[in-house]
Amino acid sequence: MHELIYIADDEKNIREVVKSFLESEGYLVSAFEDGDKLLVAFQEKPCDLVILDIMMPGSNGFDICSDLRKISSVPIIMLTARDTDIDYATGINLGSDDYFTKPFSAISLVMRVKAIFRRIEMDKQGNNHSSSILTFADLSINQNSKTVLLDSAPLELTPNEYNLLCYLMENKDKAISRDELLNKIWGYNTEVETRAADDTVRRLRKKLSGSRTIVDTVWGFGFRLKEQSTP
Repeated sequence: MHELIYIADDEKNIREVVKSFLESEGYLVSAFEDGDKLLVAFQEKPCDLVILDIMMPGSNGFDICSDLRKISSVPIIMLTARDTDIDYATGINLGSDDYFTKPFSAISLVMRVKAIFRRIEMDKQGNNHSSSILTFADLSINQNSKTVLLDSAPLELTPNEYNLLCYLMENKDKAISRDELLNKIWGYNTEVETRAADDTVRRLRKKLSGSRTIVDTVWGFGFRLKEQSTP
């Protein structure tokens, strides 16, 4: 079965170029001139991946991303003409999977789309073998229901935050490199440049601020989980 991708961008040339490149790789693609039309189409027929421009007429990309996250964990890649940390962090915090700044290479975008679908396939295969309950310090994850509890209270995480925390908990006895996280969580190889891992760790740390669980930086390498000792 071919994956279905929705694109929303008010720039016709970008829509057509991205659509053409993705279709040449065998994907089914529907393009929309604004996010509201994409959202209506998604509600009628969900797709497998969404590419969203941030600045569009009507609802902006952040609004559409937020609305999609209320009903689906579909992978979302955001596009913007501005390269700012605020834009990037806002998109990641709302639950987007990654972020592209215009102008960008259509080939690079296709590479990231392929990587995301590879990761989804790896997740499906891995779920058959993983333990359904993960625990560390005051955290507990039920992988069947995809719920996270902090001292028995629900902890709301974006899909990437959830996947990253699961992977760190599954490997709680060792440090994990940034490259390994990007490969296992995002499906990217070392040639793909992205700040997704560091930004997702930063957002996860903020949400764990009241927890004894710390995402510790292993300088020059990556991250590991650490339990904060109680006074």
